Amino acid sequence: MSEGQSQEQRWLLLIHQLPSKPAYFRVKIWRRLQGIGAVAVKSTVYALPANAEMQEDFEWLLKEIVAGGGEAMLCEARLLDGLSDAQVRALFDEARDADYAEIANDARDLAAGIRADAMSEKHAEARSQLGRLRKRLAEIVAIDFFGATGRLSVEGLIADLETLVKEDKAMAKEPTKPTEASDLKSRVWITRRDVHVDRIACSWLIRRFIDPDAVIRFVAGKGYVPNEGELRFDMFEGEITHEGDRCSFELLLARAGITDTALQAIAEVVHDIDLKDSKFGREETTGIASLIAGIAMANAGDEQRIAEGASVFDNLYRYFRSKRG
Repeated sequence: MSEGQSQEQRWLLLIHQLPSKPAYFRVKIWRRLQGIGAVAVKSTVYALPANAEMQEDFEWLLKEIVAGGGEAMLCEARLLDGLSDAQVRALFDEARDADYAEIANDARDLAAGIRADAMSEKHAEARSQLGRLRKRLAEIVAIDFFGATGRLSVEGLIADLETLVKEDKAMAKEPTKPTEASDLKSRVWITRRDVHVDRIACSWLIRRFIDPDAVIRFVAGKGYVPNEGELRFDMFEGEITHEGDRCSFELLLARAGITDTALQAIAEVVHDIDLKDSKFGREETTGIASLIAGIAMANAGDEQRIAEGASVFDNLYRYFRSKRG
């Protein structure tokens, strides 16, 4: 972060209280906080850098807390006294460096094991372990908001491992034929302003595969009452939105009856970027996340973001289709 940015640093603070029971719910919320990269500045106050994507993460979590019987509020703040911006950033760096150190230790152990045993069976097992380390590293990089120093070291260790292990990655795909989504045509589609990956991907899917003439409108995130013929997507009370551990893009594919394997692959990428849970761990995810983040930073307008995002998803779709063979 530049010096100018640090002077104007603003923070999102999630202040919450969880019910004492069930215990698994408290553990679940704690894991979700860890997964989005939030740090505790007080026992029940968690912080993230203030931007639209981080706000979205906190808002989904707030909804989950309230649905589970807890209480929560979200605010944006500028620190005036007590903790300084630099101290809060240090909390983030400390958390990420601890994560990087854990990966580094595992990488060193794996490298030592490979060097000690030249059996091909062990190398096959090492390939799987290396894949898990890469996946974990990608998860930490995604929430390393201020560039913790431990990243360089662990990336070097991973690079060393790659010289020891040769990977054979074959992705077999069975082509499936997309089904018609006529029941979703001639609708006005409604979503929240300040679109990011899930809404950009959904908008692309709607106009590319469901209804090329679809009208998409952008409204406030809460309190919108739909008119007849409108469908809300990726909104808290929307007809097509997050369900369980599935993102809105995944739900939209299911509602439209689309089984195209290239689109299913894109759904896995969108899921991991949006939910940050690395459920699918596709190697393309990190690059697409960076492209979408760049589009969001460079374009304030939602239609601009969708237009530029469409090119990314068009290319990704062609890429996955080419891998079917």
